[in-house]
Amino acid sequence: MDNLYLLNSVWIMLGAILVIFMQGGFILLEAGSTRMKNAGHIAGKTIFTFGIASLVFWAVGYGFIFGENGNFFIGWSDFFYSGYEVEGSTYSTAVFFVFQLAFAGISLAVAFGGFAERAKLTVYLVFALLFSITVYPVVAHWIWGGGWLAEHGKQDFAGSTVVHLTGAMAALAATILLKPRVGKYNADGSANNLSGHNQVFTALGVLILWVGWFGFNAGSTLGVENGFFGYIALNTSLAAAAGAISALLISWVVFGKSDVPTMLNGTLAGLVAITASCAFVETWASVVIGLIAGILVFYSARFFEKRKIDDPIYVLSVHGVAGVWGTLSTGLFATPELATVGHEGLFYGGGFTQLGVQFMGVTISAAYAFSVSFVILYVMKKVMKELRVTKEQELVGLDLSEHGSYGYPEALFIQEQVDEMDTVSPYGVESPRPLKV
Repeated sequence: MDNLYLLNSVWIMLGAILVIFMQGGFILLEAGSTRMKNAGHIAGKTIFTFGIASLVFWAVGYGFIFGENGNFFIGWSDFFYSGYEVEGSTYSTAVFFVFQLAFAGISLAVAFGGFAERAKLTVYLVFALLFSITVYPVVAHWIWGGGWLAEHGKQDFAGSTVVHLTGAMAALAATILLKPRVGKYNADGSANNLSGHNQVFTALGVLILWVGWFGFNAGSTLGVENGFFGYIALNTSLAAAAGAISALLISWVVFGKSDVPTMLNGTLAGLVAITASCAFVETWASVVIGLIAGILVFYSARFFEKRKIDDPIYVLSVHGVAGVWGTLSTGLFATPELATVGHEGLFYGGGFTQLGVQFMGVTISAAYAFSVSFVILYVMKKVMKELRVTKEQELVGLDLSEHGSYGYPEALFIQEQVDEMDTVSPYGVESPRPLKV
């Protein structure tokens, strides 16, 4: 066992830890971006669905992606992974398994953004199981496991398509079938702003995700030799910064005030977009990719809202639209020196060859993820009778209606105490009763 094997294994394990910790970022992001009556539910379902994804990945997911006895569509071996090591590998196979497991969990977390504030807990459980078997592993095999898109030279270094777009398409299927939250749209079609309850949580969640993304992208080098992971980390951070700035500025120009949620979404959009191309493009291109992602996320969020697609966490814009842009960007900016997969991009003399491969890959992957997710949810709706909680349960909040406890128990206790008080003040003036959360 040489030093390079040990160093590579430690590096990949560090990447796995960072990617798993991104689940904490998603908890804060999703909870902060929604109403406080659902905060405990969001935190809890994130943990138990990651548990489901982990077990499914161990049982069949890893084998479907990387199994050697498969074909162009799916792998078919290494089920119920035993922790064996591959002789001659430059890193621990068990550590690689944990790293890939973390990615599967992130794609599921992305998908569940489209379920927020209205899906039953049982829906999360069943969909987590089926998505982790039939959706994510198939797309991952096509691109990372030696499937048909890998044979065509599809470039997706760390998962703009495999992880983010796949999750976003599942979220789109969910938003369509679940329909908008109570109170989101008025009779005339105009939208109400159901603001999240804690922008500090949301901002902290984005920061945790930004840090975790170094494990996501730089960790995907699967080694420390030549220090190339540092270059990838640089591109990753530049794109995130550019996305934050462009989203902030475009909201300032359009609204007359800088919108904090838009800026945070722009940061994530920059990260999602650079995920495919971080190893294939120059630093200046990473800035351009992030800048465009920040602008796209601003306009796409309004596009979906006008079409009555209720997307509380902006998954479709941040992970879907930015995922498409990031995947296509390698077909434009990939350099001959860095394009270790596929060919150089259009701006470097490669013509439309790589751009065509990227377009084909992103289109078919998105169509597959959406259609399979839609069928799964549609069948679930027929079998389970309903995917979403009742109107009364939704108004009360999923903390109480689904779990019987409140994410902010002290706030609930104070509310109950106030409700029991006499609403007439000593001065004979009726005191306003506070609104229930």
